[in-house]
Amino acid sequence: MALGHFTGEALSEWMKDDGPDSDIVISSRIRIARNLRNYPFPMLAVNQQSEEVLEKVGQVLGYDELGTISRFQYVPLSELNDLEKRVLVEKHLISPSLANESRNGAVILSDNESISIMVNEEDHLRIQVLCSGFQIREAWDLANQLDDVFENHLDYAFDEARGYLTSCPTNVGTGIRASVMIHLPALVFTQQINRILQAIAQVGLAVRGIYGEGSEAVGNLFQISNQITLGQTEEEILDNLHSVVRQIIEHERAARGALLSESRNRLADRVRRSYGILSQAIIMDSKEASQRLSDVRLGIDLGLLPAPTPRVLNELMVMTQPGFLQQRAGGKLSPEERDLRRADLIRERLSEDRSG
Repeated sequence: MALGHFTGEALSEWMKDDGPDSDIVISSRIRIARNLRNYPFPMLAVNQQSEEVLEKVGQVLGYDELGTISRFQYVPLSELNDLEKRVLVEKHLISPSLANESRNGAVILSDNESISIMVNEEDHLRIQVLCSGFQIREAWDLANQLDDVFENHLDYAFDEARGYLTSCPTNVGTGIRASVMIHLPALVFTQQINRILQAIAQVGLAVRGIYGEGSEAVGNLFQISNQITLGQTEEEILDNLHSVVRQIIEHERAARGALLSESRNRLADRVRRSYGILSQAIIMDSKEASQRLSDVRLGIDLGLLPAPTPRVLNELMVMTQPGFLQQRAGGKLSPEERDLRRADLIRERLSEDRSG
């Protein structure tokens, strides 16, 4: 499969299907951190050592166990230009860290892009599984299956007392990060979000932006994940996240119901104004695009707008990002050029959706 499949198309195959509670939970993700015994962590490894890790991981691709799960493509980061790396970051297929530190780094991608295995990032292996909607247990089942395959053929760094050893101490133990990307516009509009976020922190969960640690929450999208990996089993981590996210979903649905009953006309006006601006604007920066797409998504979910489809909104979430805009243009663009092309692309895509 050509690399253009991963960098040229905004919407991953796994995003085309609606998962459970997809009106609120955009996606579920499991990430497992693993390292090889007798090799320094990537940040301390010399070239020969990191090359040997690449070779050992690459050999696992030749075993039949992985072939029964999916078809995979091995992509060395050295073969990608900066824009291609940025697109993969925007599609959540690699981390900003791997994109910026590509020395002897690689990513192994499944055909539908639901599986992304980063090699020589912060850890030797970062096994990631993405699912649409609220499917955190389904994502874990697949990630665990992949982890078993690699563990059968690689000698993991493991300590009987501490569990799996990782570059960052906060990942030691199970090495698992379970997270959901969740859309919470009603809790933001009703000014309940700060109280909810404070409660989340008190039960051992972290709230971040859409690109993880250090990123900003834009478009009313929040990433909620476990903070603790040591001293808890995988099931305990998943149970805690599942329980808290279920409560957040209920709070968001209640807030949406209150907005509909108490401020329906104002909400409908906001939603339609955002759709109108997206449909007509000549210039659109990324922050405004994210916010107005959030308004439109809420309007569709509440039956206040007949179009566009959620699939188009998912597509625009990626297509309006700087990397994808520049990849589509065939080269780097100034901020103003990006804002012009972003508005053009949104108008064009919404028009196609109406006529289709």
